[in-house]
Amino acid sequence: MNSSTTNLVDQASPRWQDQPIALGVTGLPCRASVSAWGDVTAYLDSGATPTLKWHVAADDRWHVPSDEAAVRQHRIDGTPVVETRLRIPDGDAVQRVWSVADHGGLTIIEVENESPLPFAVAFSGLEVLTERPVADVPVQGIDLPADAIVLPVGHHASIRVAIAHGPAPSPSGQLQPVAGALAVARGWLTVAHGASRLVLPDSGLVDSVVSARCDLLLNGPVNPEADTVGFLFDVAELGRLGDNADAWMPEIVEPVARIARTDTPETDAALRACERLAVLADDDRAAGDIKRLLRRRQRDFERKGATKGAQLSSFSEVRRGASAGRFVVEVERLLATGSELLPVGIPRSWLGANFEVHGIPTGDRSTVSYAVRWHGDRPAVLWEQHGGSRLLKAPAVDPDWSSAESSGEALWAAPPRPKTIAVSADPDER
Repeated sequence: MNSSTTNLVDQASPRWQDQPIALGVTGLPCRASVSAWGDVTAYLDSGATPTLKWHVAADDRWHVPSDEAAVRQHRIDGTPVVETRLRIPDGDAVQRVWSVADHGGLTIIEVENESPLPFAVAFSGLEVLTERPVADVPVQGIDLPADAIVLPVGHHASIRVAIAHGPAPSPSGQLQPVAGALAVARGWLTVAHGASRLVLPDSGLVDSVVSARCDLLLNGPVNPEADTVGFLFDVAELGRLGDNADAWMPEIVEPVARIARTDTPETDAALRACERLAVLADDDRAAGDIKRLLRRRQRDFERKGATKGAQLSSFSEVRRGASAGRFVVEVERLLATGSELLPVGIPRSWLGANFEVHGIPTGDRSTVSYAVRWHGDRPAVLWEQHGGSRLLKAPAVDPDWSSAESSGEALWAAPPRPKTIAVSADPDER
């Protein structure tokens, strides 16, 4: 998977620009955040929120990441493992930051030298654990606080320091071996893929779904008073990610009653998400109540002759807001809405590219997984249903296809060719 997702959750929306990326460990209170240039703010048990800054002394000068233009940052595969690259002569100083559960919670900062010459890295603003004792040498060429430490980093070598969110784990103040960045990223992916797994031509979209889920696990749902529907989407997604669904059931009673009286386009999608949460919680009574509510709403819509359900956009129009769960639902609904696969069709940029999805909800207890492979200009679909079979259709791709089989494969119709427009470069040609 491409690991080049930028730290902008939605690059078209200034609201999300340069937002710090949340770090932490599920099940523990330790939290931290990483700025767009790699400074790390720790949220300590004491309530303090100090920021650890980093600076690099390369062959030419001191480089202060917050002041440099040549800083690039991404989340590894969309997870809360953040890599920040600082350009230095003939290479990069590469910082990676992640959190582990060791000793009640540590945030690890690793700096790797991807250049042919040694450099030094300075840390200031917060006491850290180090892998080896720090030499007491004067810092020259830059004005740093008195608490700054400087560590040498050899050619193609790396160093690690750590922020302890609780008491120091060892009297010596030295950092013991912990899980590395890639191992932690793989752990987060396992959790995120427990809900559904996407392998799409748009790797940035895939990573954004992972980021949304990880952020939700670390930050929790939005305020139900500010965004009732978003809160329900968030809580339902937490249940899919393995959070305690039963514990959330009392929290959704009032919000469900509130949106049941509304006719907003996404209300039914939120209610279906809550129905799935009730099933996960083994709360048959609540699941039945929500199912009856959905049926009553369906009858009301039919009686009024109204258009039912949230309007679907295209993949390029999906934007993430404060509710991570809403964003995930919007993406998944473009892959399968109920038993309808790819309800707005295959995006033009995906034509000819293989893709697959796993575990997309089709009902309160059922999911579908499918893969699309190309035979010339025709897409072939291979599918498998779990938790009960439904009549699958794909009218936006092939109106003549349907199947109630639990698994199978079929060759869909070729999508229409994109229209081309002839453009002449001859100004005299009319």
